[in-house]
Amino acid sequence: MDHYVVFGNPIAHSKSPLIHRLFAQQTGQQLAYDTLLAPLDDFAHCAREFFREGRGANVTVPFKEQAYRLATRLTERALRAGAVNTLSKLDDGTLLGDNTDGAGLVRDLTVNAGVSLKGKRVLLLGAGGAVRGALEPLLGEQPSSLIIANRTVEKAELLAELFADLGPVSASGFDWLHESVDVIINATSASLAGDLPPIASSLIEPGHTVCYDMMYSQAPTPFCRWASEHGAALSLDGLGMLVEQAGEAFYLWRGVRPDTAPVLAQLRQGLAL
Repeated sequence: MDHYVVFGNPIAHSKSPLIHRLFAQQTGQQLAYDTLLAPLDDFAHCAREFFREGRGANVTVPFKEQAYRLATRLTERALRAGAVNTLSKLDDGTLLGDNTDGAGLVRDLTVNAGVSLKGKRVLLLGAGGAVRGALEPLLGEQPSSLIIANRTVEKAELLAELFADLGPVSASGFDWLHESVDVIINATSASLAGDLPPIASSLIEPGHTVCYDMMYSQAPTPFCRWASEHGAALSLDGLGMLVEQAGEAFYLWRGVRPDTAPVLAQLRQGLAL
């Protein structure tokens, strides 16, 4: 039976084993999927040992850049992202690195939430790995503008420069922005600390602006609460992104695209319990 894992540290909290087991049941695929706690100082050795027999792996924090360096081959979107969240052992033994995070985000927004990004003004908060992985898929949806806002403006400017060939992308400080936008995506880790990015509420046009937090929790995240309080048309968390990026990885490994909707519904129900 083919064996898959998710690498991380910490990793015990991961929902990936449940998601992939549900995908396997649904599609009739025979596979085993577990968590694997990788040592912080030796991810590469741990991964190589697993891939002696293992077929594929998801990679979460803090190992996505190390997985990028470990991969023998990289997909175009992984190259752009500079990070890998999915590894697949090919028939010749080489390791293919992919990044499905951005595709998962876009699919959750456009398919699950029915939000078109074409011609929209999109604001992306943060300039870390999550943003870098999201930029190519987001720009592929042809927004009229995409602004990367970050506390350290130089980091946002560097990303805007790197992705400028793909569409109308620019950089900003958090406090430079006041005019409303169509979509705000929070890719900062502020929600993990119970905080908010320091942005003006005037960025939300009541009844119109869609707000999306890449984080999720049992209760609405601080960002989602803030969005709802200021009249956002939709306030969405990142649970759908988690399921959709897993669906992309499953498709890469097995050649079968799972139906993500019932899996997302089951996870949402589990969070509510």
